Amino acid sequence: MDKNTIIGLVLIFAIFIGFSILNQPSKEEIERRQRIQDSIAQVNRQRDSLLKIKHAESEEIAEVEKREVDTTLSQEQLTLENLDRLGVFASSATGASEEYLIENEHLRIWISNVGGKIVNVELKEYKTFDSLPLVLFNNDDLIFGYTFFANSRRINTDKLYFQPIFNNQEFSADREMMVSGSDSLLFAMRLYTDNPDGTPDKNRYIEYLYTVYGDDYMIGYKLNLVGMDKVIDHGSGFIDLNWEAEMRRQEKSLVNERNESTVYWKYDKESVKYLSERKDAKESLKLPVKWVSFKSRFFVATLIADQSFTNAEISSVTDPKNTDDHYLKNMSALVAVPFGNEANQSFDMNFYFGPNKYKTLKQYDLDLERQVPLGWSFFLIAWINIYAVINVFNWLGDSGLNYGIVILILTVLLKLVLLPIAYKTYKSTAKMRILKPEIDEIAKKFPKPEDAMKKQQATMTLYKKAGVNPMAGCVPQLLQFPILIAMFRFFPSSIELRQQSFLWAHDLSSYDSILDLPFNIPFYGSHVSLFTLLMTISTIIYTKINNKLMGSSTGQMPGMKTMMYIMPIMFLGIFNNFASALSYYYFLANIMTFAQMYLIRKTIDEEKIHQQILMQKTKPVKKSKFQRKLEELSKQQQQIANSRKKR
Repeated sequence: MDKNTIIGLVLIFAIFIGFSILNQPSKEEIERRQRIQDSIAQVNRQRDSLLKIKHAESEEIAEVEKREVDTTLSQEQLTLENLDRLGVFASSATGASEEYLIENEHLRIWISNVGGKIVNVELKEYKTFDSLPLVLFNNDDLIFGYTFFANSRRINTDKLYFQPIFNNQEFSADREMMVSGSDSLLFAMRLYTDNPDGTPDKNRYIEYLYTVYGDDYMIGYKLNLVGMDKVIDHGSGFIDLNWEAEMRRQEKSLVNERNESTVYWKYDKESVKYLSERKDAKESLKLPVKWVSFKSRFFVATLIADQSFTNAEISSVTDPKNTDDHYLKNMSALVAVPFGNEANQSFDMNFYFGPNKYKTLKQYDLDLERQVPLGWSFFLIAWINIYAVINVFNWLGDSGLNYGIVILILTVLLKLVLLPIAYKTYKSTAKMRILKPEIDEIAKKFPKPEDAMKKQQATMTLYKKAGVNPMAGCVPQLLQFPILIAMFRFFPSSIELRQQSFLWAHDLSSYDSILDLPFNIPFYGSHVSLFTLLMTISTIIYTKINNKLMGSSTGQMPGMKTMMYIMPIMFLGIFNNFASALSYYYFLANIMTFAQMYLIRKTIDEEKIHQQILMQKTKPVKKSKFQRKLEELSKQQQQIANSRKKR
């Protein structure tokens, strides 16, 4: 390549470079081109998107049209199915669920248009153990409906849609109502039958008429059957009312609450009965029933008939698969409501939703108070609680004192009432203690088993000479026993003590705990109750002092002395889960017994009693019929023994 060629190529390259530089776009032109390119790309994307949307809309329109056709067919099919299944109640099979709140001074009540029933009841004055609103039963699992046959179709009203009626007009505006004081409120739910064209027949319906009173736990409930004589089949003479509820836990101790929860009922002409509390139970009631009640430990939901239910089937069951912390038990009642041939019929009933409180329930005069476990099986225990303890307890409680102080005062009053008995018991014990050496001498004189009658006769002669009745100390103790049992029944069942605190106990109706254990001790529990410990320790001390005062008399029964110390240890396990008020009462009773024993011992002169016994021995002994009979038996036994020896 020559020189000219190289120069030419360089010039061409330089011209190309220069042209490129001169024709390079500016920064603004580059940005403008980029915007144009972006716009073009966006337009292309929009075009593609529009094409896709147009295609999708065509498919969607087709799908919507298909669904509309399917829905129409489905609705028509459902209507036909409801018509075939429910007959004149077919239109009530569908609707929108709504609830209506009625509130009085004690209750908040929710009534649903589904089934026309009360689905929720909250007691405004009470809270659960974990400070939640106290609701009696679970809405989700509640069943309350009538079952009957209409034109050979089985109808159950529980899931049918009712129409709310307020002031005799259909009601749909304000869903919350309030009533207080002496006022009352009427609210109805109606289940209309259908006309041939499917519209509601306002002349034929089932009505639930609720009467809510301003200051009451009782709610009026009336079943009105209007024009139903030609709708409901006549046959058995009654229609079934099925009431099932999942009762909710309210107390700290789930075990204790379950053990005190069950179904109660009252026959029309008989006393109150109840199912087993500690196991699942069912029962068929063949006699007329006045009321049926779902009872937890401190609260009840009761259905009461003005006349009576024809019969009933009831059950109380614990579902082991239900792991809800607030689940208590499933309770149910299937009752028969009378039904006749009249065009318009009514059956009056009432609901009671409220505390299981003796004073509150007693005022209704329906034996509802028998649901409070005051020891009804033994009249004396119930009598002590009803006529003595409850009145004093309520009087002290109404004064505004802390219930721990109320229990203290009640214990003092009971001890004062029992003071004469305690004095007589101690005096008898002193006499027996003085005679103890002579009784031991008699035992040494007749050591053989075959001389038992002679020993007994000699002992009775000694008692007679000394003027001592060996039963004098036992009878007063027996008189105190019903009071101990009455207190055992009273304190755990007193709703007044519920969630009342005293010292370290947060709830006197439940156990107190000063230490929660990370494990469970069999027959004891997973916590330590201080009141129970104090009760146990004071009982052991009392046992030791009592044995000392009695001398070595328990030596005649070697196992008895040991048993007297074992019993308090057993009570430690039993009472650890009981109401702290009960352990607190027994602890106070022991302390006051110590004080009584000290004061009585100071007032009794044992030396003087000894001298009286010695003087009594110098007097001629007049044998009683019992003693003469005892001597005759002793002679007969001796003769039999002698005849056996001769053989």
